[in-house]
Amino acid sequence: MSGMYNSHRGMVAAPSRLNELLDQVRAEFETQQVRNGDYELKIQQQVQEMDVIRQTVFQLEAAHTAMKQKYEDEIARLTRELDARGGAHGHGGAPPPQPAPPSIGHGPRDLFGGIMSGQGGQNGPGLAPPQPQDQQQQQQQQQQQHIPPPPPVAVQQLPPNQPPQQPQPVPGYAQGSFMNGYGTQPPLPTASPGAKRSRPPPGPGTPQQNQSQGPYQDPRASPQVARPSPVPALPSVGNNLADLNLDHMPPGQKKEGSDWFAIFNPRVPRMLDVDLVHTLEHHSVVCCVRFSQDGKYIATGCNRSAQIFDVQTGHKVTQLQDETVDRDGDLYIRSVCFSPDGRYLATGAEDKQIRVWDIQNRVIRHTFHGHEQDIYSLDFARNGRHIASGSGDRTVRVWDIDSGQNVLTLSIEDGVTTVAISPDGKLVAAGSLDKSVRVWDAHTGYLIERLEGPDGHRDSVYSVAFSPNGRELVSGSLDKTIKMWELHTTRNVPNITGTTRGKCTKTFEGHKDFVLSVALTPDGKWVLSGSKDRGVQFWDPVTASAQLMLQGHKNSVISVAPSPTGGLFATGSGDMRARIWRLVPPNSLSPFSFPNTLEMPPSHALSDGFFLSSLSLPAWHPLTPQTANGGECADLVSAS
Repeated sequence: MSGMYNSHRGMVAAPSRLNELLDQVRAEFETQQVRNGDYELKIQQQVQEMDVIRQTVFQLEAAHTAMKQKYEDEIARLTRELDARGGAHGHGGAPPPQPAPPSIGHGPRDLFGGIMSGQGGQNGPGLAPPQPQDQQQQQQQQQQQHIPPPPPVAVQQLPPNQPPQQPQPVPGYAQGSFMNGYGTQPPLPTASPGAKRSRPPPGPGTPQQNQSQGPYQDPRASPQVARPSPVPALPSVGNNLADLNLDHMPPGQKKEGSDWFAIFNPRVPRMLDVDLVHTLEHHSVVCCVRFSQDGKYIATGCNRSAQIFDVQTGHKVTQLQDETVDRDGDLYIRSVCFSPDGRYLATGAEDKQIRVWDIQNRVIRHTFHGHEQDIYSLDFARNGRHIASGSGDRTVRVWDIDSGQNVLTLSIEDGVTTVAISPDGKLVAAGSLDKSVRVWDAHTGYLIERLEGPDGHRDSVYSVAFSPNGRELVSGSLDKTIKMWELHTTRNVPNITGTTRGKCTKTFEGHKDFVLSVALTPDGKWVLSGSKDRGVQFWDPVTASAQLMLQGHKNSVISVAPSPTGGLFATGSGDMRARIWRLVPPNSLSPFSFPNTLEMPPSHALSDGFFLSSLSLPAWHPLTPQTANGGECADLVSAS
């Protein structure tokens, strides 16, 4: 019995152990439940944070989309404005769109490429920048698009009873340091073509009493007067006249027309004045301009036709167009040249042909075939018998009008862009894509000078012209410079067997882009140049200082030409305009007049009857250079 009771007592202890284990499991469960609650709370907090981040990302995406759309709308608006205003002439309203300029691209068959299209290097604009929009209209558009308007132009307070001064703007040109399409400062808001805009007026000439002040606070005090505004100091820009702010120039150092302006170099005495005489509208790009020897007529070359205008009236006299040519596509006349007697006009075109027109009868007297590429430059000899031509086929050729034959061919290593004949007819010069200027003896055909080297051009030469005395030559290049060369040729020696290197005596730097055309005035006192930067500059050949910078076109100035009688010069541009300008000493502009008679310089003929004597100006100009190894002598080919 006692064993049974003892055994029962052991069995009674088991439930208590079980309870302990159950309590431990319950405690662990409760602890884990608390942990799970904490975890769930943390997860909930993290989910909430993720929702906040997601909402922020959505808001940023929405803001980015709105901003992107706003900028796309603004870019589209500016693009439309550029398309509509890029060729405007400053008379209000958008003109018909301009046709594409001549395609003269890179390659052996096509040496030049879109001078005005902005293609190629040098970081220069091809077309003029869009004309500025009216400030009020611009602000309204910006408010509609929720774009903050530009800060207003500060206007100086004037004394009472003194009206504000409002000079007339130059329509179509941005003012300030951006006037030429270049610079580091953004342009100030300006007016649309034909509209007026306000400029900060200059300070009063004499102190004006300030009437807004009340009675003197101190009877011993002096009356308060308005101080004149200080005149801003002109920056030192050297020959880079395009960097000067037109608004800050004093009246004696600038001149403005309805759609043009000129800035005179403040660092040199003003020796010239310029004024617009005529604007000659065309239907396409004006590739070349040239005066007749008597200065009474001017010829221009454009798409498919050459046109002749009366210089005095500006009226078109005649239009010369070959109706037998296929009417499909473009055919730009890149060079024109009058005969000395004014009876004939020679034209060079993209179809490799030279046409000699009888102006009065409007018929072609001769057509010269032989060039294998486009013709870029022509020069009529003063005897009226010979014509020199330069072509992309790497040759300079001389043609006899009477026989219709090619009587001389000078070959070089790269495309010929321009030709010029010395005044005495003994030298022939040609500019080339290989950065060199070559000078030949016109009688023997020997290459006697090459103008190149460390002081020479660093890129293709676009234009060459002899000085009136024939001892110097100027050249313009794609490297944005003009150079003057001293020729070492001994002209009294009939046969020269060696080639010398001409000496560069002056370098004219100041253009912002390609120099497309150079020339000298008949008296030799000024070098003039036209550039892709749309500017024309006049240079002193003695000091190499720029005298003035003229902005009168809205596209590249492709051709410049002085009148042989003096006092006038002409410009041709990609804006479909040719313009005639008057050039005189300052304060001497007078009513327009022309000489009744013209004294022609005596002709110079060579011993064998071969004659060359005239000044050649460029018709069209290369864009892409093709470097070639230059030879020391050119091949001479005589045609029977």
